[in-house]
Amino acid sequence: MELSPTEIRLRKKSRLLVIGFDNGSEFELPFEYLRVHSPSAEVRGHGPGQEVLQTGKESVDITALEPIGHYALRIVFDDGHDTGLYSWRYLYELGTDMQARWQAYLDRLTEAGYARQPD
Repeated sequence: MELSPTEIRLRKKSRLLVIGFDNGSEFELPFEYLRVHSPSAEVRGHGPGQEVLQTGKESVDITALEPIGHYALRIVFDDGHDTGLYSWRYLYELGTDMQARWQAYLDRLTEAGYARQPD
């Protein structure tokens, strides 16, 4: 199933990327969530088990969204990170799996002894 976005909007104050798809799904993805789940090698590593836990991203902002062809979005974050290409399929997966992925991230932070800072 090929998915295409019908809406992409930044809510800067609440730090959410709102993305709607042509199947009627709409997701509100927090900037921090997008940053720590970047599809870049910096975050994912170069193979299974090489993922790099991202910390200190609680107040990260998005400074730009750059469409890449008709298949992806480059998200530019204010911490200088801009190497991940978020395909429409990956953004959809981030939306549908958000609760489980976010909890897994929080669990990894706890295991690493990192305490998230309040906004």
